[in-house]
Amino acid sequence: MTEPDILTGIANFLFEAGMLKRTPRSGFQFLGSGGESVAEHSFRTACITYVLGSMEEKASGQKIDKDRLLRMGLFHDLLEARTGDLNYVNKKYVKVDESRARSELANGIPFGPEIEALLVEFAEGKTKEALLARDADQLELILALKECKDTGSRYADEWLAFALRRLKTGTAKELAARILETDSSLWWFSDKSDWWVTGK
Repeated sequence: MTEPDILTGIANFLFEAGMLKRTPRSGFQFLGSGGESVAEHSFRTACITYVLGSMEEKASGQKIDKDRLLRMGLFHDLLEARTGDLNYVNKKYVKVDESRARSELANGIPFGPEIEALLVEFAEGKTKEALLARDADQLELILALKECKDTGSRYADEWLAFALRRLKTGTAKELAARILETDSSLWWFSDKSDWWVTGK
């Protein structure tokens, strides 16, 4: 493959990644509140993978490959640029050819095999990093549902019960419990002083 062909493949990959900004997370249609793109979900999932990796290292004393974990979180839904986001209702009826989507995504870019391997590792969920990345994916949903609940969604609690059951690691379960106890506006609205009146 010549250098111009490689650069074209990389450019195409970056355009494809950009499609996630315009690909909606379809589950929110059923929830009736909230909404986000796959790219927004992937960004916070990547942040969560870093946090979980750090927490897991401290709790277990085991070394976690945080770089690989972060890359899994960042790329875990990359195929949805090709397949769309299938929510749990869709998955009852639609089967995605993930193997073909992975292979075609990886074709023509020098780092394609690395991304394909990360996506397979995530899907199989056998390594510690994959388990943490999959938990990060669920924790991102739990955070989004908690935000919906705090702003009045009637169905968020029911969805939360199922998302919590999908968590595998003790670290993620511990963090989820604290997320559910924390008001989602606390990070910016914990100070109820006169600053909100005077700006000083």
